[in-house]
Amino acid sequence: PPGFRRRVVFTVGMLAVYRFGMFVAVPGVDRAAMGKVVAGGAGGLLGYLNLFTGGAFAQASVFALGIMPYISASIIMQLMQVVIPRLEELRKEGESGTRKINQYSRYLTVGLSVIQGYFIANWVEGLNTAGQTVVLNPGLWFKVIAILAFTAGTCFLMWLGEQITARGIGNGISIIIFARSVAELIPALFQLFQKSVDDPENFGPMMLGILLTVVLAV
Repeated sequence: PPGFRRRVVFTVGMLAVYRFGMFVAVPGVDRAAMGKVVAGGAGGLLGYLNLFTGGAFAQASVFALGIMPYISASIIMQLMQVVIPRLEELRKEGESGTRKINQYSRYLTVGLSVIQGYFIANWVEGLNTAGQTVVLNPGLWFKVIAILAFTAGTCFLMWLGEQITARGIGNGISIIIFARSVAELIPALFQLFQKSVDDPENFGPMMLGILLTVVLAV
């Protein structure tokens, strides 16, 4: 149907915008140097963070926080509805109350993004050593710009998800999370295949099959 096709095209277009934004770096960060740092920690925490953000960490992207602050804010608001009677009353009011709770979730998302953005900005600034310069001009101004960039990136993703939910296919937030994971899935599968070629004793057909089954299940 034409309506369904429009929704599909809209969803694909919004995901294309999301992928484009992945390559918009935070001002003041050397993306090449950041990529080397993440590549050096590919097997550790940095590698997992980069995987869960769809490569945003390696790109020093404004989407480095992803949509997680919004998800955290939504979970917190759901828990608070049990503790705070006013929020429980809003939930019982129906659609109007739900809109207010969603608005509170957005405000909380901004607060969480600012806090998380501050810690990430501090961490990135601490990567500067005598042998590498990740942040070109470290200092208070860089922190302010980085926090604003991370917060704006999360708010944009939140808006993008809501647009997909309203005018596209499925739940927008879930679609963004899925797209973020798939972005790193193809390179990971290629590396896995290369590993099976280079080290067939430890990565034989059986091990490869098990890992692929786990990937598909996830």
